[in-house]
Amino acid sequence: MRWSDTIVAPAQAGAAIDIARGLQRPPPARGRRALLALTLLLSPTAAVQAQSLACVAPDRTPVPRLERPARGEPVRKPPTTGYLLSMSWSPQHCAGARNPKDARDRFQCSGESGRFGWVLHGLWPETDKPAYPQWCRPAKIVPAPVLRRHMCMTPSAQLLQHEWAKHGTCMSSNPAAYFRAAEILFRAVRFPDMKALSGHVRTAGDVRRAFAKVNRGIDERMIAVATDRGDWLTEVRLCLGPRMRPQACKPFQRGIADARAVRVRPMPGG
Repeated sequence: MRWSDTIVAPAQAGAAIDIARGLQRPPPARGRRALLALTLLLSPTAAVQAQSLACVAPDRTPVPRLERPARGEPVRKPPTTGYLLSMSWSPQHCAGARNPKDARDRFQCSGESGRFGWVLHGLWPETDKPAYPQWCRPAKIVPAPVLRRHMCMTPSAQLLQHEWAKHGTCMSSNPAAYFRAAEILFRAVRFPDMKALSGHVRTAGDVRRAFAKVNRGIDERMIAVATDRGDWLTEVRLCLGPRMRPQACKPFQRGIADARAVRVRPMPGG
């Protein structure tokens, strides 16, 4: 199955956008059918994500603090001309955690709630320049049921709150709609064999090719790669157009060059 067939066929991409906008207008009949199919796909019984190994959502979700722009960080509301679906390699995040069992990282890194591979960092609105939309309106605390539903996708209540406040408010007036659209897109992604990639030093081009190979309809130009200062893989991002269909990344979105060395942290115990 093609990644583009799963989500970004026109009716389904339109449904994802309508969800993100809080269904402010009734979708056409074809869009309604796609939306119904997506609703069934995303029922609570199918909540575990592709790279969340035996994740168990917490009975009680921590209450995040309100997120506001840091001093000097501007509100920006340029027109949205595309999106980035940004996915983080959890083993690398947890390798840098000071204490995997403290409140900040316990759910994601302690192993008590499952082991995580690829998790969703966020769905970000983009524009034609690096100054992307952000902090578009004041954000209240995301409701606990919404946080709990998506903890196996983005395993941090505070990160979910941050993504809603910084990025989601530029896409929707409804946090449940924003995260549902992100979930639709994240669930469509197929992930390469990370154990094989972690066996040797790779290049950013290797990572792009590995993702393109398992996601038919995606080519290497549509994939951004990010590493930390030690060349460890931290994120892969898919570049999407205004209708949430894959498109070539703009130069400022692409991340590191193909020839750059990349090291991949293996899954613990894997």
